[in-house]
Amino acid sequence: MKKLKKEYWFFMGLFISILVCLGVVPIKIVIASYQAPHPQVILTLGGGPEREKFTAKFSQHYPNLDIWVSSGVFPAQAFAIFHNYDIATDRIHLDYQAVDTVTNFTTLTEDLQQQHIKHIYLITSDFHIPRATTVATLVLGSQGIIFTPVALPTQRSKESMFPIVRDVGRALLWIVSGRTGASFHNHFRNTTSASL
Repeated sequence: MKKLKKEYWFFMGLFISILVCLGVVPIKIVIASYQAPHPQVILTLGGGPEREKFTAKFSQHYPNLDIWVSSGVFPAQAFAIFHNYDIATDRIHLDYQAVDTVTNFTTLTEDLQQQHIKHIYLITSDFHIPRATTVATLVLGSQGIIFTPVALPTQRSKESMFPIVRDVGRALLWIVSGRTGASFHNHFRNTTSASL
């Protein structure tokens, strides 16, 4: 009976924490949209060289914006792609901390805040947009950062709901605890692929 009470209060506290965090996110989003009505940087989520090529073309229209790429292609390939589109090297910031969509955002929030970034262009493939924008709304929104999504057109069908729901849970975990569950996600992926 005592164990049941402890579990009840633990889950009740977790539930209340999530509700409070979710209530704060819309307020922070409204404040950020007022403070920065236009994007201040471009953030591309890695996933193949076509995303960097699309970003290079896109960034030609915004020569004053820096470009951040989260866990994209290897640096030599990335710099070569941007060089081919005459993008100055000093505009490019490559970050390789992320291992998945959730950590694309959680690993960069501190850097974006240090640069006083409140609004980003978010570039990813069209099939990935629903998950990326859902996670970005939670993770970036909780930090007072908004985004304008830009989709790279592909022939792929949209992702299923499972990865979106899973990553929403992980984003909420990060908001409440500062942990993303990435190690569990990678362990599960490695275990599954080893058993196939």
